[in-house]
Amino acid sequence: MEPNGRVAIVTGVSRTRGIGSAIALALAADGWSLLLSGWPAYDEGQGLPQGDGGHIEELLGVGVAVETVECDLAQPDAARQLFDVAETLGPVLGLVNNAAHSERTVLAQLDAGTLDRHYRVNLRAPALLAREFAARFQGGSGRIVNMTSGQGITPMPGELAYAATKGGLEALTLSLAAALAPKGITVNAVDPGPTDSGWMTAEQQRSLIAPLGRVGLPQDAARLVTFLMSEGAGWITGQVIRSRGGS
Repeated sequence: MEPNGRVAIVTGVSRTRGIGSAIALALAADGWSLLLSGWPAYDEGQGLPQGDGGHIEELLGVGVAVETVECDLAQPDAARQLFDVAETLGPVLGLVNNAAHSERTVLAQLDAGTLDRHYRVNLRAPALLAREFAARFQGGSGRIVNMTSGQGITPMPGELAYAATKGGLEALTLSLAAALAPKGITVNAVDPGPTDSGWMTAEQQRSLIAPLGRVGLPQDAARLVTFLMSEGAGWITGQVIRSRGGS
């Protein structure tokens, strides 16, 4: 498809049922051209259900330009590589840091290697992508949205490395917002709460039901992200928005 002049990068788009795919579909419906990055090898290693490419077919049906890249965000040069491809579609005005690395880690299992694996994807990669965004930004209304998981309000003693790095991402959001405001780039984070993207068992769903009567769905997160990427959200920056169904 022909580029339309408004391009967003969305990371962590490997699975049809994932939050990343829902965000991509919602942004496409809003007219964004997209570069989607994923790392299927990680999902396979986690035993997560794999996609069938259906989200890509839906995107093409919407009529936007879309490119997909398999990219390991743990690599130091990943940000440059993604922006080099994205700019073939047009100026990058949006970035959604959705990709995450997660391993169950109790205190007795915590070691340097585990911390580093989480840090490289959950905190270092979003920081380097934001730096690349700012360096190449040519003006207009820029948008960065970081996906987090409620580490500021809910303890996760069984996932210490994940909690530490995602908590760091919430802190980074606030400072990046101040740093990038003079350029016209807003930076926010979304905490969608427990979201059934294919990993929940029936028992987990029952235990995680929010006050509104169900668990979160990827489409819930996608609607909020799409708003934060819009012109209508131009006065919102430096916020961690907790859209958790009341939990």
